[in-house]
Amino acid sequence: MATARFTLDPAFTIGTVDPRLFGSFVEHLGRCVYTGIFEPGHPGADEAGLRTDVLDLVRELGVTAVRYPGGNFVSGYKWEDSVGPVEDRPRRLDLAWRTTEPNRFGLSEYIAFLRKVGAQAEPMMAVNLGTRGVAEAIELQEYANHPSGTALSDLRAEHGDKDPFGIRLWCLGNEMDGPWQTGHKTAEEYGRTAAETARAMRQIDKDVELVACGSSGQGMETFAAWESTVLQETYDLVDFISLHAYYEEHDGDRDSFLASAVDMESFIENVVATCDHVGARLKSKKRINLSFDEWNVWYMSRTDAEVSALDWPEAPRLLEDVYSVTDAVVLGSLLIALLRHADRVTVACLAQLVNVIAPIMTEPGGPAWRQTTFFPFAQASKHGRGEVLDVRVDSPTYDTERHGTADLLHATAVRAADGTVTVFAVNRSQTNSLPLEVAVGGMRLTSVTEHSVLADADPDARNTLTDPERVAPHAAAGTVLADGVLTAELEPLSWNVIRLG
Repeated sequence: MATARFTLDPAFTIGTVDPRLFGSFVEHLGRCVYTGIFEPGHPGADEAGLRTDVLDLVRELGVTAVRYPGGNFVSGYKWEDSVGPVEDRPRRLDLAWRTTEPNRFGLSEYIAFLRKVGAQAEPMMAVNLGTRGVAEAIELQEYANHPSGTALSDLRAEHGDKDPFGIRLWCLGNEMDGPWQTGHKTAEEYGRTAAETARAMRQIDKDVELVACGSSGQGMETFAAWESTVLQETYDLVDFISLHAYYEEHDGDRDSFLASAVDMESFIENVVATCDHVGARLKSKKRINLSFDEWNVWYMSRTDAEVSALDWPEAPRLLEDVYSVTDAVVLGSLLIALLRHADRVTVACLAQLVNVIAPIMTEPGGPAWRQTTFFPFAQASKHGRGEVLDVRVDSPTYDTERHGTADLLHATAVRAADGTVTVFAVNRSQTNSLPLEVAVGGMRLTSVTEHSVLADADPDARNTLTDPERVAPHAAAGTVLADGVLTAELEPLSWNVIRLG
């Protein structure tokens, strides 16, 4: 196997990683909330009904901004149903997922959950622009954020939350380009609604941060035209436009699956180009950043059958993909793609947090455990803080059916404030180790402090209820930094974290 190479130079950087890049997502879908983060009566539940074993894992995972309450769920969401005494809250049909929502967990419980996760966990609230609009959005904002002295802020205090929630980051609807969305709109319709909502929310607080809905995927027929039209209406009123993307292995084509980040990087770059084109057309000096607020490996090909079989149950087992080593390597590659565009992608949310296409799984009344995908995310969140270096690889390539020719090496590097550097690297070869050489002469680095690798002789190995620790990262041998050159051997189909000091 030919050697893959790149050079690290402190003079060539991409940008500083925003902590919000390591966000996640809690939707009222399946068991994400009920028997996921919230299970009164569980042996490990606290006084608020939150599972303490899940809280511990969420902290270990290192999530920051947590998007809520959807997702498709939000387009039928009545925020008023989710506040006040639990016994008075109504049960509602959720059209998005053909389930019944009991509203036992709501806005106050969400904020309490984040506060128990820790100061790094920031609320990211979505408003319903599907079946509702401007009036309901600003009423929710007043209830959540106004200190006191109005009907809605005083109602919050009456409900037991004297202090405002301080929600800064708001999503203006969800996937409004999608025909599956309750209240689906054309780009023109949505753009006007989003603009009016943004104006009203900024009248309450000029410093709110707002995310306009972009395309639900690069494959949408309206892609790019949607962004252009929406931003024409909202450019000076919003801070971000959203991107959503999910990837799965199709028909055994693992080579293409392993190159999924080729599509993600293309998606990011095309949206950046569209944003900047609109800004130029409007002669604006403002720069719109990207909120990649839904991304993951998701076997969506199974979803329609799962959902259509439901008859309005409460918190069914739904979208509970059990992830393999291969899935984890792909997820790591997607993290690399986000870091490689940290200059413009400043918010990102792994969808979702618990049980539903999630890194954390639980059993009702039983344990919680880490999926294989838990490890790349936790390592990236812990070690991927700082300045992203401009990594341009010289790598052997391979051909894929879906993504054309792709590099076998996918990599990035992040320099922390103390000068240490972490290299994140994926070897996409299913069969061969990949020799790696990295020139670090200008970085004042002298040693390898860690080389962690996630790989397995069985690329389909998974962590399950009966075998929750089957897969975990292990230490690699033979990685050396000498005379300004890092040398390593990357195992086949592997996610690698190499820390240099």
